Amino acid sequence: MTLMWLATMIPQAKPPPCNSSSHNCKSPTAAQLALLYSSFGLMSIAAGGIRPCSLAFGADQLAKRDSPNNERITWDGKWDGVPAILMYLSALLFFLASPFYVKMKASKSLFNGLFQVIVVTYKNRRIAFPPQNTRESYHNKKGSDLFAPTNKLSCIIRNPEKDINPDGSASDPWTLCTVEQVEELKALIKVIPFWSTGIMISVNMSHSSFPSLQAKSMDRHVMSNFKIPAGSFGMFTIISLTLWIGVYDRVILPLASKIRRKPAHFGVKEHMGIGLLLSCMAMVVSAVVETVRRRTAIREGFMNDAHALVNMSAMWLVPQHCINGLAEAFNTIGQTEFYYSEFPKSMSSITASLFRLGMAVANLLASLILSTVDEVTKRGGEESWVSNNINRGRYNYYYWLLAIMSPINFVYFLGCCWAYGACEEQGIRVRDEGGKP
Repeated sequence: MTLMWLATMIPQAKPPPCNSSSHNCKSPTAAQLALLYSSFGLMSIAAGGIRPCSLAFGADQLAKRDSPNNERITWDGKWDGVPAILMYLSALLFFLASPFYVKMKASKSLFNGLFQVIVVTYKNRRIAFPPQNTRESYHNKKGSDLFAPTNKLSCIIRNPEKDINPDGSASDPWTLCTVEQVEELKALIKVIPFWSTGIMISVNMSHSSFPSLQAKSMDRHVMSNFKIPAGSFGMFTIISLTLWIGVYDRVILPLASKIRRKPAHFGVKEHMGIGLLLSCMAMVVSAVVETVRRRTAIREGFMNDAHALVNMSAMWLVPQHCINGLAEAFNTIGQTEFYYSEFPKSMSSITASLFRLGMAVANLLASLILSTVDEVTKRGGEESWVSNNINRGRYNYYYWLLAIMSPINFVYFLGCCWAYGACEEQGIRVRDEGGKP
């Protein structure tokens, strides 16, 4: 953030302003691009360190512990320094609170263990399962409650004297792995289809620059002397997400539980499914609003003027942002709960990593979709749907394309639900209510 702030503040760190009369713009130099890209690279590395661990670390702080030692206690370039200052304060507060954190003991690499399972499974591919699932036939972690692995993958002890050390550990982890390692790999493989269903919602939300272009061409005044910056309309997504989580947890669930006279709760699959449907709805609303905005621009004679201000309030963009916020709240929470309920505790860090990996894949897929649409629609000299001139382009068609792809993804999600069967948290809830899982 500091490098990015410097790139906006130092005149030599950025190209000179474009000549508005001749539309002549000077390209940035290699050094200027290096400074800008360095800031992006550092932020990506930082996000890779913080985001996958923060969710698991936060869960550790809220976990129940028996030990008394675990008690829980309009903007311009000059404002770009504010995020950098806030990041420094965030890091400072993090380290100041360090004495109060619940600090879990670090274990060996999870991915190394998963790879060991693959190697051991290949070596044992021709070994039949024992006739009786006895504990002596399998290798477990010390103090483990697991008895034996489920079908398909095995961790069978072939020669106890050779495979097991006196302390109970495997003499060669590349020849014998534990039941826990096997179950971790199985859990990861099982959730991959569900993980892939969440990519589409991230694709729908990855084109944040489009609403900004729309807002820039519309009347953004909320009062006579104040207007919302075009790039700040995304705050409505965050606001709706935050408000919904609070209302759902503190109002809707308690009220539903009171009416039903027993605990009410949406399952993780329902959460994810509702999020996918809301994301589709958001694309439909986006397409309709952009259709109206473009027609208004053409009627007012602004077809060739992308910088003209259309006589239409930018508040029409708020509903699609709010629906996107609700979609993210449902789907993100559903995914997080799903991973936590289906993964062993040792895989807590994978929860956030999978979600962020889905966003990364979605960004790449969105870029592919965008470039493909651009290439296909501008053939024959036609104006591209995603033209730089928003009034000449057909951004509404692009939104409709995403709106069509979203239900297809939802059907795929339903297929994954059917194939997966009952989730762990669903089985627990049914047993609590006196039924059979």
